[in-house]
Amino acid sequence: MKQVFDEFSRQACKMLTHKYSTSFSLGIMCIDRNIRGHIYALYGFVRLADEIVDSFHEANKRELLQRLEKETWQAIHDQISINPVLQAFQETVNKVGIDRELIEHFLNSMKMDLEDIKYDDSLYKQYIHGSAEVVGLICLKIFVQGDKKLFEELKPYALRLGSAFQKVNFLRDIKQDLNTLGRSYFPNIQSKVFDTGTKEIIEEEIEMEFAEALKGILKLPHNSRFGVYLAFRYYSALFHKIKKTPASEIMKARIRINNFNKLLIFISSNLKYKFIISK
Repeated sequence: MKQVFDEFSRQACKMLTHKYSTSFSLGIMCIDRNIRGHIYALYGFVRLADEIVDSFHEANKRELLQRLEKETWQAIHDQISINPVLQAFQETVNKVGIDRELIEHFLNSMKMDLEDIKYDDSLYKQYIHGSAEVVGLICLKIFVQGDKKLFEELKPYALRLGSAFQKVNFLRDIKQDLNTLGRSYFPNIQSKVFDTGTKEIIEEEIEMEFAEALKGILKLPHNSRFGVYLAFRYYSALFHKIKKTPASEIMKARIRINNFNKLLIFISSNLKYKFIISK
């Protein structure tokens, strides 16, 4: 029965999310059940594309990404796919009413990862918009459940949060990006040089975006507010650990938050959230 396949597809996205990201999984578990499946589906789709460009080194990445793009549009149009992740994703796109332009921007950023690009300010902003900001907008679309006025009000904050998250990812992954994948998204990093001055400039950008994004998080509907706040706190902790780490050390090892500290972040976030909301 198709109902069984639909449920299997949603569960596949949930399993994929749990396998790849304990932090996002914890955040998703803290949003309302009636929208949780849509976020799993979005993560599953984004992860498929990201794995193609970052991990499938022995395969023809360009061909795989083209196939994913073609199958994505076909699944959305037909409202069905035999690929479980695309089946769940198309269901979300069609039920929630996700703008096709947002998906197109995301796929375009993934294509940029297959090119040898020297990023300037314009390309840097273009990549962040497609790879992260539009994901924030899709999440917001899911959270507001058709409230267009609230979506427009919170849109600037969703953009800032997506951008800040992505820049933290860039700093966390800079060793692999530069040394393994041979790319750097930051315009001010030339010839694989990452020094203290460059690091501080990027950190200032992130701090400003985090401060602005928090204002929007506190205005989110109750269905998602704590889950997004928890993700914000996790990324803030990761960011502060990166800030304390010298640029030379970041180029030697990937900065992480261990599972015990993630649990502490969850507990402290719950307490701090209740305090903020009660004010």
